[in-house]
Amino acid sequence: EELERIGPVIEALAGLAGVPVSVDTTKSEVARAALAAGGRVLNDVSALRFDPGLADLAAEYGAGLILMHMRGEPRTMQDDPHYGNLLGEIGAELAGAAERALGAGVRRESIVVDPGIGFGKTISDSYRLLAAVVRIAALGYPVMVGHSRKSFLDPDRRHPPAERLPESIAAGILAALGGASMLRVHDVAGHRRALEVVGRWREARDVDTEER
Repeated sequence: EELERIGPVIEALAGLAGVPVSVDTTKSEVARAALAAGGRVLNDVSALRFDPGLADLAAEYGAGLILMHMRGEPRTMQDDPHYGNLLGEIGAELAGAAERALGAGVRRESIVVDPGIGFGKTISDSYRLLAAVVRIAALGYPVMVGHSRKSFLDPDRRHPPAERLPESIAAGILAALGGASMLRVHDVAGHRRALEVVGRWREARDVDTEER
């Protein structure tokens, strides 16, 4: 079913010059077909727990590999998630996944880690991760944050997901300031415009720092 849904889309998008296509899957069969159709990045929300063969495929095709942290599986991940040491455990599990990928032959520069905000995390956990992106970045890999429209942004459920643009952009700015290299979002144009402001702010800050 995954192949039937995304195969034609990947083939169409892969034809757009200069636009790398990422496929979100935990299955080697789907990943191989996606890469053969022109996909260039694999996004594994299980960080190789469900199918370690994804690392072999990333290595074979020279593809990017995004490793996202998730406790449990999608159907059960929000059933009372808990951690003894949130940042320590997530950091260790992501580091272990990255090491497995390296062992399979994936190039270090092709690996991206994602703390998995909202995946097996409480609302408090998600905000702590958003505030500690720099700790995840200390693992030595680019960090992707997928925060867009998620329920932790609106814990009182005042707005449907599609109307959470202000909350999403605010979280995206915080993630970027914290050291995130990539943001996974629904509203690309809005985030891009906001991040342009962040970029100009950083330039002004750096100039002021140099003049001191």
